[in-house]
Amino acid sequence: MGLIIFIVLTIIAAYGFWLLFGKAGRRGWEGIVPVYSQWIQGQITNRPVWYIVLLIVPIVNVFVFYNLYLDFIHCFGKRRFWENCAAVLIPFIVLPLWGRDKNVQFLNGIYAKKLKMASGEGKVMTKEIQLDLLHESYNEFKVKYPYKKSMIREWADAIVFATVAATLIRGFLLEAFMIPSGSMQQSLLIGDYLFVSKLNYGPRIPNTPIAFPFAHHTMPVIGGKAFSELIELPYKRLPGFQQIKRNDVIVFNAPAGDTVAIENQDQPYYDLVRSMGYEAVHQQFTIKTRPVDKREHLIKRCVGMPGDKISMKEAVLYVNDQPGFVAPESQMDYIVMTDGTELDEQRMKDMGIEIKMLQPGAYIVFLTQEQAQMVKSWSNVKSMQMDIAKPGEAQINTFPNDPQYKWNYDNFGPFVIPKKGMKVILNAQTLPLYERAIRVYEHNRLEKKADGLYLNGSKTDSYTFKMDYYWMMGDNRHNSLDARDWGFVPEDHIVGKALFTWMSWNTNGKGLSKIRWNRIFKGIH
Repeated sequence: MGLIIFIVLTIIAAYGFWLLFGKAGRRGWEGIVPVYSQWIQGQITNRPVWYIVLLIVPIVNVFVFYNLYLDFIHCFGKRRFWENCAAVLIPFIVLPLWGRDKNVQFLNGIYAKKLKMASGEGKVMTKEIQLDLLHESYNEFKVKYPYKKSMIREWADAIVFATVAATLIRGFLLEAFMIPSGSMQQSLLIGDYLFVSKLNYGPRIPNTPIAFPFAHHTMPVIGGKAFSELIELPYKRLPGFQQIKRNDVIVFNAPAGDTVAIENQDQPYYDLVRSMGYEAVHQQFTIKTRPVDKREHLIKRCVGMPGDKISMKEAVLYVNDQPGFVAPESQMDYIVMTDGTELDEQRMKDMGIEIKMLQPGAYIVFLTQEQAQMVKSWSNVKSMQMDIAKPGEAQINTFPNDPQYKWNYDNFGPFVIPKKGMKVILNAQTLPLYERAIRVYEHNRLEKKADGLYLNGSKTDSYTFKMDYYWMMGDNRHNSLDARDWGFVPEDHIVGKALFTWMSWNTNGKGLSKIRWNRIFKGIH
């Protein structure tokens, strides 16, 4: 649904740009062709070639793009601050309106008059003559409607406006993400670049509004914090288009990312403490804490909703005692035995299959169900079986990380995901499951005393949850750091819904094959 809305709004905005380009004496289609459109805007506004070339420079291109865009809008007399904001934030509304409004004239009709006069004089309207007339009109327009700025002021205005606009778009509408790991293989691949919608579930008001633009939690180049905790706002989410649905692919802040070891951020801090000990971790690493909106971003599939009963038996997920959704591209790892000859690793790499040699003739291979059937049919493959942990074999760093629960990634549960308003009895069995949610996510003081549990100073044997929680897992079930490690994801950690891949980069490819063309603008389901 979100992808459809995005496509429709983009088409409407493109239609408006088509109309405006027509008013500017250009062919409408020129306004909707990326890069070429900016080139034409540069010609219309008399920009030098070197300025247009800056579009290929990262970060700088953001400011150049918006400067060209707003200069073009100014040619129609749209110079007020609110008109600039509207052109950036709601182009799908204002561009078609301006394009269809007969009172909105390009360069206030100066260009049209010059064209009419030149035609009356019998001149052949070559592209060169049209461009000269356009430049004359633009210069006359600027004289008639003075809006002079020095180059420094012009760049300063462009930078400030582009920064504000991009920050608002990134914070409340859309944000781009890159897939850094293989936890969602083959549904999402390493090197996929995604657009994530903040609008679908409703954008969050930032917890830490004072922050360096375009940075998440760390300053680029120089390092250090990119945000200030001088002002911290409580969790608030604006209305969205839809509610979270089971099996949506969602971007969220890492629940265990409240504390990080700066020199080893690939592994959760709490896993490090369990394996190395508190003292060793704090002596070896620099430890920092982060507010919710500045924690690392993760992307997983929401397989469990608030109030669902979750369990896993022999690597099969069960939701409310029924087998859970398995994506067609979902991977599991298999132990493959050959007749002693080697598997064709290059062939498997070309197919996007991960492979690890255990010993000559024995491999661990990450496969989808379809790939597993194909590999099984190879003549040198003698046997293959899924590598599944046995029930009752406790696995380190498996939620809830308590000795009484001998769970592993393939066998755990059942338990119920907390739901807003849900009341749970607190005892020795339930406390390990829900203690972190009560203490950390819902900010309560929970104390164990000789005569029982005390919640914020009052004795209690139960707790009623204030937020909804979700269970997030990767499609690559045997190569995913997910809820089986850190548990429930609170609603205030939800960033947005993954819509589609706009680019996919294969580092193992060569030349043009580095781009996975079949994944460009592919929807995420």
